[in-house]
Amino acid sequence: MDDSVEAVRRLMLATTRIDEAYYVIAKRLGIRENTLALLYALDDGKAHYQSEISASWLIPKTTISTSVHELINNGYVELLPSENSREKIICLTDSGRAYTSRILRNVYKAEQSAIKSAIDLYSQSFVEAIEYFAHRLCDELEKETIE
Repeated sequence: MDDSVEAVRRLMLATTRIDEAYYVIAKRLGIRENTLALLYALDDGKAHYQSEISASWLIPKTTISTSVHELINNGYVELLPSENSREKIICLTDSGRAYTSRILRNVYKAEQSAIKSAIDLYSQSFVEAIEYFAHRLCDELEKETIE
């Protein structure tokens, strides 16, 4: 097998293992993986629209909507009107921030440990290289015609 094909295969397997790790931790935390991703997205302190989270995190809008309504029912999220859009802004409530902090505390701790170890070994270019590869791959796949 060509070295570049093997390299891409290894990256794909690594990203699959990362996805699996988040799936497993969500199950252990007693929430769905998409709810974990939604809380993660909302935990940056910025205003977010459902469509923006759906596009950025590759979660279907209907799935985001279901998670949002569950979180609203639990008092963790509220929808606020937007001045520039008919779409409402999704925000964590005070209890939602506390819940999210508790849910994500160990996730962030594990991520920080893993990224520190990787950067210590490979330098900050590790992250830049993965971002570059993702960007280039998306560009190249966009050019391809699937038959």
